[in-house]
Amino acid sequence: QVQLVESGGGLVQAGGSLTLSCATTEHTISLYTMAWFRQAPGKEREFVAAISRIPSRTAYASSVSGRFIIFKDNAKNLVYLKMNGLKPEDTAVYYCAARTGGMPEPTTGQYDYWGQGTQVTVSS
Repeated sequence: QVQLVESGGGLVQAGGSLTLSCATTEHTISLYTMAWFRQAPGKEREFVAAISRIPSRTAYASSVSGRFIIFKDNAKNLVYLKMNGLKPEDTAVYYCAARTGGMPEPTTGQYDYWGQGTQVTVSS
């Protein structure tokens, strides 16, 4: 059973930075493609970034490309999302997800496992 637990959310001013972490069960990130999605109040859950298992191909939503970085530490079973230049429109609950496929897909239906989410609030 794959378990995903997000942490690192919080309140930050516009222009600031946060790094989210996703703790996974052993071997998960070496076997699965990992991703971050987010959901703002009243909106659909949307793709943010993904990183494939091997090799570590990455993909980003256009709205975060150049500001956010997804990376992982296989030895620690952790996936990170480093968020720079945060904007109020980045405010959302951020979810970690995993899929058995090898490509970093941008759609929620392609992912098999989800965490509970961590709140990120960016004040203007």
